Amino acid sequence: MTESPAGALRPDWPAPPGVQAIVTTRDLPGRSLAPFERCNLGDRCGDAPEAVAANRAGLVDVLGLPAPPHWLRQVHGHAVAMFDAPADAGDAPREADAALTREAGVVLAVLTADCLPLLLCRDDGAAVGAVHAGWRGLASGVVERALAALGEPERVLAWIGPAIGAASYEVGAEVRDAFVGADAGADAAFTPTRPGHWRCDLAALARRRLHAAGVSRVHGGGFDTFADPRFYSYRRQAQTGRFASLIWRR
Repeated sequence: MTESPAGALRPDWPAPPGVQAIVTTRDLPGRSLAPFERCNLGDRCGDAPEAVAANRAGLVDVLGLPAPPHWLRQVHGHAVAMFDAPADAGDAPREADAALTREAGVVLAVLTADCLPLLLCRDDGAAVGAVHAGWRGLASGVVERALAALGEPERVLAWIGPAIGAASYEVGAEVRDAFVGADAGADAAFTPTRPGHWRCDLAALARRRLHAAGVSRVHGGGFDTFADPRFYSYRRQAQTGRFASLIWRR
């Protein structure tokens, strides 16, 4: 990723010229106080509602967005929301873990703090998507559902955003079983640590599912939100904020 003057980060991927994407960090201007520290964008993590509202409103100017983002009520599921118009201040968040649009000027966003954000676009720039993919969402098929809604996965580019890295993410048997029970090859994403526990590579699991669905152009990865202080991390600090991964069409 490359850093913008505001402290946000831009994905390094060969998206078509009309597709714009950006990832916020804790370094952006904001009104959140400790332990949320400046630019928390999550409204369900205990931060003052007025601070979160101000932080969200400020993104339009700070990042040069064409419209306010569409925020989701994320539930670690596999529902996909389609948006065909820019967000309005009075819009209630829709319950979903993926957002898609084919319209210009519609800004999509997902919030994370260790879960995996995935950005998608067609190679002709005709549609874009943002996916919130923690282990539950990945296992339940949120990536496959988003790709089905976009259509023609062979024409889709994917970018894997900042998520907890395998070196920092130890899980129990329920997580491993959720993947290996349906796909024996997914075992390659799990490294044994102590009895009944494994290091889990979320990015590897996402890549495997993208490739199986027909997406060959997968970029990004290599981040660790637990180890990188630019990002919020729930495992590093249970009471913490959320950063956003955003995408839109010009």
